[in-house]
Amino acid sequence: MAPPADPSGRPLDVLVVGAGPTGLVLALSLLRAGVRPRIVDARAGITEESRALDVQARTLELYDQLGIADLLVTRGTRIERLAVRVAGRQVSSVELRDVGRGLGPYPFLLCCPQDVHERLLVDELAAAGVEVEWQTTLTSARDAGDRVAVTLVGHDGSPQRVEAAYLCGCDGAHSTVRQELAVPFRGDSSVQAYFVADVTATGPTAPGDPSSSGLFSFCLDQDDFVLVVPARRGRTVRVIGRVPDPAAARTTLGFEDLRAMVERTTATRVDDLGWFSTYQVSHRVADHLRSGRGFLLGDAGHLHSPLGGQGMNTGIADAVNLAWKLAAVLQGRAAPSLLDTYETERLGFARSLVATTDRLFRLIDGSGRRHRLARSVLFRVLLPTLLGLRATRGVAVGSISQIRVHYRSSRLSSGRAGRVRGGDRLPWVEGPRLPDGNQVDHNHRLLRGRDWQLHVYGTASAELQECAERRGLPLHELGWSTSARTAGLRRDASYLVRPDGYVALADGRQRVAPLERLLDAFALAASAEAPVAQDVSGADDR
Repeated sequence: MAPPADPSGRPLDVLVVGAGPTGLVLALSLLRAGVRPRIVDARAGITEESRALDVQARTLELYDQLGIADLLVTRGTRIERLAVRVAGRQVSSVELRDVGRGLGPYPFLLCCPQDVHERLLVDELAAAGVEVEWQTTLTSARDAGDRVAVTLVGHDGSPQRVEAAYLCGCDGAHSTVRQELAVPFRGDSSVQAYFVADVTATGPTAPGDPSSSGLFSFCLDQDDFVLVVPARRGRTVRVIGRVPDPAAARTTLGFEDLRAMVERTTATRVDDLGWFSTYQVSHRVADHLRSGRGFLLGDAGHLHSPLGGQGMNTGIADAVNLAWKLAAVLQGRAAPSLLDTYETERLGFARSLVATTDRLFRLIDGSGRRHRLARSVLFRVLLPTLLGLRATRGVAVGSISQIRVHYRSSRLSSGRAGRVRGGDRLPWVEGPRLPDGNQVDHNHRLLRGRDWQLHVYGTASAELQECAERRGLPLHELGWSTSARTAGLRRDASYLVRPDGYVALADGRQRVAPLERLLDAFALAASAEAPVAQDVSGADDR
């Protein structure tokens, strides 16, 4: 059945509700895959509030596949150092420049204001002919079996009836889509109040100090703790902290009520206030991320502590995971059952993340000796040690950056070759370097095709080459190298890589039968003819 048409006469395959980073990435990913979405948002437009700041390395890898990673990097600030201050005095410092070296092409933590981030995504959509429909609210949604019937209300207040093949709720914690799909959202909220403010400042934790460029500071003082991170180019920083108990009792709370505590704890003078808000931390997960033809992504499906900067990045990963699957089904290149793997893959990770951040948050949240000790151990000892020692740095960075996220229990995942299992992110293999140290190439460059592909680090068999040609799978024969061995790959093994850069099948013997079984199980087909096998890794060190 052809997808229903929208009022403009174009077929409407996917309606995206919510134009934050999650919804925008979903729309852009669909568009890059050849599916034209419609995206609406109740807001009047992009706000000037910086909100979410942290952009993890895995997010940049996914953005590289969309062609926008470097654009975002130029708009943000790289974190180069982590410092811990107690009672205004620095007690430890760890260099973070290229802290993830060897793990991927983006070995750093990036801070970029959400409004700058959103504007980049909106511009990319507009350049491709898709405009966000601002001041447009979803008021009802009904799954009709072969389509979703939706009512939208525009800025003029008039209702509009729309039908779409699929509905995607990216509309935040108070998601109307989730309510219309009647999906329970279980969890709780902390009674403790927290604050966030963007300020221009002067002092050792502010960019005006030459030693503080790209600085992430944890500042402790008795029951007070404040995080200071770069917010915008110039002297603007984000301060985040726990509202002290006496101030929390106020019926109205402004930054001036907290200024003295912030300046004392950070040893920084606040010169100007740009934005201030208070909030309570919630830990909630939807019972399902899919209900018929409706899907939940980002905060609409899971909420957790902002500690660790995982929220926005998790929503973006939701969007990339779902987009290629929706596109494949809509284009007849996969069975509809492929869409079931979105929930099984992303819901498990969401529950694990919420449980982890919940336990950590409850440990450090509160006043009194026990909580002070927990904060001191975490910020003064544990975190600097994990990031400062080579032996533990890879595990810590891999977890924080979401590089270690995997889908091993998915029906799309099978096999093992070397240390790589089906469901793992494709390990990054660094290419050869010139005498001046510049990198020539790496295997993740091949993922920019955003399609199914086969990788062999060594020599591909004639049988595998014939199968790849017959199934329309690009086959990349990369030379075996020390970098490939270090990454955990196995020489001459075959790796079937998904459009989102995760390994679906790892096989040390290049067997064709398991490969074809997996493809047939979901009626999977590549979208383009297979190119000639190529070697992008340089000299073979066999």
